[in-house]
Amino acid sequence: MLAAAVAYPFVFRKPFPQDLAIKIFLFGGLASAWNVLGGFTGQVSLGNAIFFGVGAYATAVVQTHWGWTPWVGMVLGMGVACGVAFVIGYPCFRLKGHYFAMATLAIGEVFSTLFMNWQWVGGAVGVYIPLRDDTWKYFQFGTTKLPYYYVTLAFLVLALLISEGILRSRMGYYFRAIREDQDAARSLGVSARGYKLSAIGISAMITSLGGGLYAQYVLFIDPPSVFPMMLSIQVVLLAVLGGVGTLWGPVLGTVILIPLSEFTRIYIGGTGSGLDLIAYGFLIVLVSVVQPRGILGFFRKGGNA
Repeated sequence: MLAAAVAYPFVFRKPFPQDLAIKIFLFGGLASAWNVLGGFTGQVSLGNAIFFGVGAYATAVVQTHWGWTPWVGMVLGMGVACGVAFVIGYPCFRLKGHYFAMATLAIGEVFSTLFMNWQWVGGAVGVYIPLRDDTWKYFQFGTTKLPYYYVTLAFLVLALLISEGILRSRMGYYFRAIREDQDAARSLGVSARGYKLSAIGISAMITSLGGGLYAQYVLFIDPPSVFPMMLSIQVVLLAVLGGVGTLWGPVLGTVILIPLSEFTRIYIGGTGSGLDLIAYGFLIVLVSVVQPRGILGFFRKGGNA
């Protein structure tokens, strides 16, 4: 599969198929990042757009205010997102089930409003990343999509490697124990809050890196584009459709839903009737009803690895 992904842009040379693949890699990484928290530990968060937006703004601001390379901004954004995740997680992990999900959703809206009114980062106007010559230092390429393609592919591979490492580690067993029965895990000496904070920190850093890559790809961000509620919900849908708590489930869900979303938007979305959203939603409902464990549930009799 990796060899096919590497060869893909040399077979499909037009902008649209390459742009579609970039979106698949980006959202596949974001869904895998959410899966670390929502799938492995069972803490369903609806606020991952917070970390995505923090990473995007950190990458953009270091260029517009100080002229630094965006790579520094991405690293900085990962650190800030991890800190924000701890601040959010420490009090919110006292909540369980849908109460935790509602709290993260509300905090996401708070961040969107905060950045909407924060003039130092552009406020409602947003941030335009200054255009420069094609260079890896500033990660800008106006004549080809290949650098963005391979960097987002590397982002997805990194997210999968981290997820695989977690699943095979002692931490992964603790995560799953917390997901199955938190009280039982705590009775055996597992620090539930500590491991959940680790999960949200890892999820936040990966998501923040995705936000930084997105900012460099589009070169313009504003609160509605990087803090949208729909982004938080979409990464959940991708993981749930493919198979939540599995390694390949988020990727499988992304490979199905992102192309479906793009093609329905292009071919039937222009009518203004919302048919693209109806088709998109119908597939999600159908799979949820027929196989609640996700598409991988059709091929697996048991197990989460």
